[in-house]
Amino acid sequence: MPHKPRNSLLVSGIHRLTRSQVYIKRALYKRKKTTHAAPAKTGPGHKTVEVKGDKNGGKRLVPEVKAPRFYPAEDVPKAKKARKPFKAEKLRSNISPGTVLILLAGRYRGKRVVFLRQLQSGLLLVTGPFKVNGVPLRRVNQAYVIATSTKIDISAVKIEEKFDDAYFKKEKATKKKGTEEEFFAGDKEKTPFPETKATDQKAIDKAILAVVHSVPHLRSYLNSSFSLSKGQFPHALQF
Repeated sequence: MPHKPRNSLLVSGIHRLTRSQVYIKRALYKRKKTTHAAPAKTGPGHKTVEVKGDKNGGKRLVPEVKAPRFYPAEDVPKAKKARKPFKAEKLRSNISPGTVLILLAGRYRGKRVVFLRQLQSGLLLVTGPFKVNGVPLRRVNQAYVIATSTKIDISAVKIEEKFDDAYFKKEKATKKKGTEEEFFAGDKEKTPFPETKATDQKAIDKAILAVVHSVPHLRSYLNSSFSLSKGQFPHALQF
């Protein structure tokens, strides 16, 4: 007989037990309450101004920053401030350095890549290698990958500390108002790929390819793309 929850639904949206009854049954009154103190508000202060005239009191307290005269016609939504500290996502147990992963989303979906390490943000540092299937060094979320049982030994590959989250950040280009000549000129010149990153990619690929060539059929396996045929179900497959 399937287990029936204690606080089951009588009808849609109405539970059998009330909120106070659940509070008593779960003994929540015995648990220690942990709260986070709200940050102190440092808003504009006030200043004392001398007012001329005998009948005006002599001094007056006015705000340092004057309130705007006009208000926006529409309310602009403000982002809610999160008080929870950032915590990197825990690495899945079936993913370790050298594991071959299948990308499920993004520009390179369906490609097989080699996992190198987890970054401080919780994202995974992977590479194709680029010379095999065209996937460069990039960061991916582990929620969008399938971990396979194939694993290679990358202990000899030196992954430098510079490959962090700041390494993949792009510089924000300042937007300038274009002239009429620039509009009709056509496509703008693309910024060239940094030579330092190209050198880093070649160094990583060279070390990984030395391991890939030692395993038969591994290069063709990494070069092939993952796809499902008619009648195949992901939950019934063994990767």
